[in-house]
Amino acid sequence: MTALVSVVIATHNRPHLLADTVRSALEQDGPVEVVVVDDGPTGSARPVIAALSDPRVRYFTNPQPSTGRPAAVRNYGATQTTGPLLHFLDDDDRVPPGFYAAARAALTARSRAGLVYGVIEPFGDDPAVIATERAYFHKARRRSRLCRRLGRRWAFVAHMLFNATLLVCSAAIIRRSALGTGFNEALLLGEDVDLYTRIMRETGAVFLDQPTLHYRIGPSLMRQPAADRLIRQSAAMGHAAYRARWGRAEYLALRIVARGLRWP
Repeated sequence: MTALVSVVIATHNRPHLLADTVRSALEQDGPVEVVVVDDGPTGSARPVIAALSDPRVRYFTNPQPSTGRPAAVRNYGATQTTGPLLHFLDDDDRVPPGFYAAARAALTARSRAGLVYGVIEPFGDDPAVIATERAYFHKARRRSRLCRRLGRRWAFVAHMLFNATLLVCSAAIIRRSALGTGFNEALLLGEDVDLYTRIMRETGAVFLDQPTLHYRIGPSLMRQPAADRLIRQSAAMGHAAYRARWGRAEYLALRIVARGLRWP
């Protein structure tokens, strides 16, 4: 049976978490395929995938190790998939029951939108950190509701460009037709924000007011010492590319729109 949702999981030396991530995708309703791309030199994910013994799951090693660039790993994984919808799932997150069915229904109802995302529920071992993350994503949920009321495109784009991001990589499903050139491999961090902002600008987005991701809070590239600097660099590159493609006038207008979206 042809997959409706193709799941791409880039993994790097986290085999102890990977099995639960893969299972959470396979347990979704509808035909699903999972492509796991191992970016680690030891191939540590191979035994995990072999133990699952599920024909819907295929394992690849990255032919050109990314040296810490998940954008390149995800782009390669996408080339190995077949479904019309793509889910780029991190190797330590989990997919809540019902997300894929809800995403398919939302994109069917809104044929022009290229991206659907929803509510992010963080979990982890540090209660204080989890409380902070829950507060952040609670605010993101309120702001996403506001963006949805204002249409499928401009409020989302303005918020992603100039305010705190509304989602993380694993929280969205996109149409393959909206992928375009994929993740920008020049970006060391924030490549998901860049891609999703481009898709929102070109096709629009749908916000589902239901959980679409159980988001593990733990060691990651986003928590490395240089993360803030790398994120600023990525944002500057993304903004420059946006101005070059869509014009300075639109860019400045969206900055004004973004100011009005900060209050909720």
